[in-house]
Amino acid sequence: MTGGCLCGGVRFELGEPPRSASYCHCKHCQRRTGSAASAQARIDPGSLRITQGEELLSSFAPPGGWVKIFCSVCGSSLFSRPPGQSEILSVRLGSFDADPGVRPAYRQRVESAASWEPIPDDGLPRYAGPHPEHRTSP
Repeated sequence: MTGGCLCGGVRFELGEPPRSASYCHCKHCQRRTGSAASAQARIDPGSLRITQGEELLSSFAPPGGWVKIFCSVCGSSLFSRPPGQSEILSVRLGSFDADPGVRPAYRQRVESAASWEPIPDDGLPRYAGPHPEHRTSP
């Protein structure tokens, strides 16, 4: 499974399929994406390999959130990792070249949902804050 950024400078591959996916409605994700929510896949530690452009990656550590990793050339949001850790554990669904094989299974941080875009009635579980298994947003 492969993917990359908009300009093609950063490329990656996963050695194992993503284990789950979700939507996050927090303000960090809204501002990072310019949209109402972010869709991302959780991956197993060690399954991601940057195959091209690692030197192009930049990061931003928002207070109280996961570290956001993006292409410094085109600005594509690609990955995130928990604060204080070096291992990437989340990949943006839109960065995969093909179907990643997982679908978002829940929505988290809906207390911060954008007022200008109602959350669709899609039947997914909703959590006011982070998913119970997580302490910070991806």
